[in-house]
Amino acid sequence: MTTPSLVLRNGHAFDGHRHRPGHGVVVRDGRVVAVLPEEELREHTGPGVEVVDLAGGLVLPGFQDAHVHPVQGGVERNRCDLSALATREDYLAAVRDYAEQQPEGAWVLGGGWSMPAFGPEGPSADDLDAVVADRPVFLANRDHHGAWVNSLALRLAGVGRDTPDPADGRLQRDAAGNPTGTLHEGAMTLLERCVPATSDSEYDAGLAVAQAYLHSLGVTAWQDAILGSYAGNGDPSGAYVRAVAAGTLTARVRGALWWERDRGLEQVERLRERRAALTRGRLDAGSVKVMQDGVVENYTAAMSRPYLDGRGGRTDNRGLSFVDPDELATAVTRLDAHDFQVHVHAIGDRAVREALDAFEAARAANGPSSGRHHIAHLQVVSPADRARFAELDVAANIQALWAVHDDAMTGMTLPFLDPELAGWQYPFGSLARAGARLAAGSDWPVSTPDPLAAIHVAVHRVDRDDPRDPFLSAEALDLEQAFAAYTSGSAYVNHRDDTGVLRPGARADLAVLDRNPFSDDPAALGEARVVATFVDGHRVWG
Repeated sequence: MTTPSLVLRNGHAFDGHRHRPGHGVVVRDGRVVAVLPEEELREHTGPGVEVVDLAGGLVLPGFQDAHVHPVQGGVERNRCDLSALATREDYLAAVRDYAEQQPEGAWVLGGGWSMPAFGPEGPSADDLDAVVADRPVFLANRDHHGAWVNSLALRLAGVGRDTPDPADGRLQRDAAGNPTGTLHEGAMTLLERCVPATSDSEYDAGLAVAQAYLHSLGVTAWQDAILGSYAGNGDPSGAYVRAVAAGTLTARVRGALWWERDRGLEQVERLRERRAALTRGRLDAGSVKVMQDGVVENYTAAMSRPYLDGRGGRTDNRGLSFVDPDELATAVTRLDAHDFQVHVHAIGDRAVREALDAFEAARAANGPSSGRHHIAHLQVVSPADRARFAELDVAANIQALWAVHDDAMTGMTLPFLDPELAGWQYPFGSLARAGARLAAGSDWPVSTPDPLAAIHVAVHRVDRDDPRDPFLSAEALDLEQAFAAYTSGSAYVNHRDDTGVLRPGARADLAVLDRNPFSDDPAALGEARVVATFVDGHRVWG
């Protein structure tokens, strides 16, 4: 395949760090040759050169998602996809319609429902029974920290009143102790032996759908946050390997191998073997993902202070640390010694501190690391821990879209969090001011993978499509910081040093926006859309 020469002109550029008004980009042999002002671009046009008219828009490095589950998201888009809906009634209607349209399926599988639609008690099996009684149903929720099942699914798995809660999760129960149909965290694994395994063809189709979708949003690279089996989901690794072999993987992918929290250091050697076996072509499996806690909405995020009961009273629950903190420090030290990048899920302030303590232990034992370790989500971060990110060279991997007043925040977070902890949420601005390196991701299918929607929240602290009062506005980023997190910041975390920037020699992985968000128009950011995406100078979307 020949590589086109490109000149992207008549607009503006963001180079991965700063806005370059009136500049465009010259590309040759799949690499950036120069970033030049408009008057100097004319001499680079001519026969054999494709000219892309930016029409006043913006060219920038392709967005990179530093924490996403694309294969899982793609598989769900091909199943009973509830992610675009918001109410109990809409969910049930969609499940009924899907079941009627797919009468041959042994199970009804899918996901994307949101906890705020049901409140703290979660959805019920009785509701699902009313729309699908003849087949078992298993629907992961939007954040994949819970599932909604019908009564037949519970019976097939032998789950009832006498079933004990697993150590890393719980069954939602009624007053008599009977499971109601909502499974939290590790309780999802109680149905693992019954839920049909996802086939290779489903995984391959899911990856194809996800890659096309992400390219349409300007995303050219990502870190898949779980290569392994988790909570009833199979391992998507094979889909990547097959795509590399077939030449259909156009994105650059960093894979995070799954750390099984019920095992110990004996799995390190197996992870080394998997890294060697999976790293090929555009796939680099050099990371390990550790899930240190759960989420606030089901009270499993690990906090330093007890949750409230929703009426102002304190409970005795401080959430779950899925890995003992001392064991976490030992594991991170061992992984760091074997040149793994460690990618930690930490929502609560206690989990964040436990992760930072583990990285500090690794640094003390091994010295400075080239691993580019990072902590994702960072919902609640103590002020005392914010400077430690820069001190320990740990990147802050932010999911900006969640830092808003929405139903999850107002109905399921603020009434249950200690008031001081509630004021420590999503402290992106404080982390940046403390010198932390920022990367950004979506956690799709938990939330939309649209980087522009997330950048809008990072800058304005309101949802682009559902604006309410700004949420802790002092923690906003400026526009250059937010775009940098989603380009050069995530490229750093993804170990893709020749991407994420526009400079001579960098790969021509580019996104083109229909307008310039850095203009004086305050609505430009909210209205901007991706119109073209390039990888190695080849147009992959638009």
